[in-house]
Amino acid sequence: MGPLIILCIIYLGILVLILTSRWKIFEKAGKPGWASLVPVYSFVVLLRIVGKPWWWTLLLFIPGVNVIIFIIVIHCVSLSFGKDNTFTAGLILLGFIYIPLLAYSETHYYGPQGKLSSRRLTNE
Repeated sequence: MGPLIILCIIYLGILVLILTSRWKIFEKAGKPGWASLVPVYSFVVLLRIVGKPWWWTLLLFIPGVNVIIFIIVIHCVSLSFGKDNTFTAGLILLGFIYIPLLAYSETHYYGPQGKLSSRRLTNE
């Protein structure tokens, strides 16, 4: 019984860390933090943060397509905060480490597609 209680405490700790980190990420992007707690609405707000259309939410209900959409949106989150492909891989594979890292580090929100879109504007 003891190891089970310890695992539950660790799980709850990680859960609270992820929830507070998502709240902080939404606030960094200028959106209300509470929106990160509402299941479908949080994805709609996340799509606004990364500059994708709201109807992409409907794609989450198509098996197989939802995984691809998830990866694209996570990559766009990474770009929106000035990170690269390596950070995207970290968000996908080790989210419990990289989500708090994104939330509590000195990263800034650069807008949809982040520095990539600002580079496009200056190169044109």
